[in-house]
Amino acid sequence: MTARRNPDAEPEVKNGRDAVLERIAGALERLAPRAQAGAVPAGGDAFIWEPSQGGLLAVEQVAYIPLVLLKGVDYARDTLLENTRRFADGLPANNALLWGARGMGKSSLVKAAHAQVNRARKGAARLVLIEIHREEISTLPQLLRLLRAAAARRFLLYCDDLSFDRDDTNYKSLKAALEGGIEGRPANVLFYATSNRRHLMPREMMENERSTAINPSESVEEKVSLSDRFGLWLGFHNCGQDEYLAMIDGYAAHFGITLPKAELHQRALAWASGRGSRSGRVSWQFIQDLAGELGKSL
Repeated sequence: MTARRNPDAEPEVKNGRDAVLERIAGALERLAPRAQAGAVPAGGDAFIWEPSQGGLLAVEQVAYIPLVLLKGVDYARDTLLENTRRFADGLPANNALLWGARGMGKSSLVKAAHAQVNRARKGAARLVLIEIHREEISTLPQLLRLLRAAAARRFLLYCDDLSFDRDDTNYKSLKAALEGGIEGRPANVLFYATSNRRHLMPREMMENERSTAINPSESVEEKVSLSDRFGLWLGFHNCGQDEYLAMIDGYAAHFGITLPKAELHQRALAWASGRGSRSGRVSWQFIQDLAGELGKSL
């Protein structure tokens, strides 16, 4: 006796088969090696490194704050600008680690220094800014090989909020790329990183490894030595009231906000009190709110 086919069940079987095939295809895609990135694009001064999307993605316009508006970080500003200018001129320069308080302009300073150095440069003499996300640090050797081949340009690699957790081994790729590997860092590449941690590792992680290791002095040496690859350490500390108000005055003058100074300061301090902190980021957020209230474009 021949079993009768149930036509209503056929779509369910097909849908189940398609779902299985989709899961298999997704698994194969995840297992497949990433496509190799192509050459460095000929035009542009700013890129984001996205190896999973083909390599370097052009950034049409970098969001940056003019260097003259960065207040309360004079030493770091002047030092990083000079270091960047030397590198752009083909002179020796150091990798830089900008560490410290949140919201005090670490990433803003990197972008502003890049823009300032490029102001009087044209063509191949212009410095190229490339942002690499912390999650892509393991692909840094691939990027460096790409940039080494583009010897006609000079590249400033930049990683914002760089840090490593207990089980993260990507710091080994960064150590080898900066110094210590066979190839070393290409002569046309400099690396800047910002971090809230001076040694790029959580303090409790370092203290725990010291207390449980057979040789405490060596237990964290490998991890801490990563920060030693940066020849330039620039610290950023929380700002006081005078520095905060200087930031407010600088923004107000630059953008033509003509509120009386006493009222401007009173409102700026009230804003900071509401936020529970004073910083460059808080001052910029206040100016944005005030400009919007006054109907003024920034």
